[in-house]
Amino acid sequence: MTTSSPARAVGGDVPTVQLFARTLSAEWARLWTVRATWWFLLAGTVVMVGIGTIAGLESRGEATGGDPAWLVASLATMPAQFALLALALTAVTSDYATGGIVPTLQWTPRRSVLFLARAVVSVATATTLGVLLGVASSAAAWVAGTPGLALPVDEGVDVLATVALVLAAGTSLAVGLGFLLRNTAGGLIAVFLLMLVLPLFLPQFGYEWLTSFAQALPGSGAAFLLLQELEGMTRASAVTVLLAWAGGALLLGGLRLLRQDANR
Repeated sequence: MTTSSPARAVGGDVPTVQLFARTLSAEWARLWTVRATWWFLLAGTVVMVGIGTIAGLESRGEATGGDPAWLVASLATMPAQFALLALALTAVTSDYATGGIVPTLQWTPRRSVLFLARAVVSVATATTLGVLLGVASSAAAWVAGTPGLALPVDEGVDVLATVALVLAAGTSLAVGLGFLLRNTAGGLIAVFLLMLVLPLFLPQFGYEWLTSFAQALPGSGAAFLLLQELEGMTRASAVTVLLAWAGGALLLGGLRLLRQDANR
């Protein structure tokens, strides 16, 4: 009697759809057994709900006439997104840090399936958590700010859709960088540079070309969609910038996984 290798047992003759479903399940279980996931979720919750509560308390004494509390979700997502981006990034890079990527690929030798499953689970989970935290943040503002704030449904749909778009693009960028760089520290630095530091500081030098370059970075697109305070951009250009960076990072990260040894 012979014993099949893990690679043949799991990836040999299993249909792609079935293998993808199994890999999704494995990635979901793996994500929630990593302690860092819970720490990042806690950090995002504290920031989102904390900002919502503070905003509600500040509006309580003002005669605002029922301003939508949903706007707090956009404001709170701007800083809280980094906890969710880090969650998505480490979901990829932790395997490289521990060397677990080698047995992972032995069990799922079809690298395209692993890449797609890990990207889908990471991005979908982080985005869903961000939207739920947006609801919690707005609810906290509404409770703390009653009767100064309101929760109109139509406004909530628009705000939460924007939050979902920004987080989906941002976490896709983080996942792509994770596969491309294969290093947690390097990935986090790259994410912070692209999403916060460079878009914020480059325009301060006063050169038009630096300002234009900053507007082509994903952080500027996210800031415009969430805060609506960035000059020289439109909603269409902000969405285009975000999707281009997310798609480019995923493409480069996927190509590296497919074409280069995972332990290098």
